[in-house]
Amino acid sequence: MSRLSLFSSTLLLGALMLGISGCGASEPGTQSVSTAPAAGQPANPRVLIETSKGNITVEVFPAQAPQSAGNFLNYVKTGFYDGLVFHRVIPGFMVQTGGMTADMVEKPKNAPIQNEADNGLKNLRGTLAMARTGEPHSASSQFFINVKDNAFLNHRGKSFEGWGYAVFGQVVDGMDVVDAIVAVPRGNRGPHGDVPIEPIVMKRVTLLPEAAKP
Repeated sequence: MSRLSLFSSTLLLGALMLGISGCGASEPGTQSVSTAPAAGQPANPRVLIETSKGNITVEVFPAQAPQSAGNFLNYVKTGFYDGLVFHRVIPGFMVQTGGMTADMVEKPKNAPIQNEADNGLKNLRGTLAMARTGEPHSASSQFFINVKDNAFLNHRGKSFEGWGYAVFGQVVDGMDVVDAIVAVPRGNRGPHGDVPIEPIVMKRVTLLPEAAKP
């Protein structure tokens, strides 16, 4: 079974759990861990994701998630994400991207990284987290944006089942674009489910210069 199908199955199970629980979502919860840079340290990096639905700006947390943030920024700087699509979207749950072309072919990626879900950051609405298989330390290029507080994805312990999904960033502008993406019509493409009928492309993903940050 492919990495995508394993992760998709995990997310689908979570979506069903959320549906059964009937939890509502509007404003995100509050992180118990500060994501502000320490005194004297540079501002957190910000990345602009230009999509066919509009622009999304995200802030990355290298102090709290050094491997995940560094891995993501390396893919950004090399242009890896340019032209890839949001290949799985589930209303009330998340949008996933970072690995698939518009014809649903997975792009060759770098080696996997260690899971940093034990960093104290929660999978709240608007956060970015690393996608992975059922194996905890298998994340590579794919990531997702939570459109709801998804507590069941948080770290619960260093067991196979409890590792959770590592949060490494936050949408700071363009959450309306994320909401528009998750609301599009979707269907099946071969073995892949919840695929947008009309491809939603990340046209360009770039690191913003320091001067462009507020």
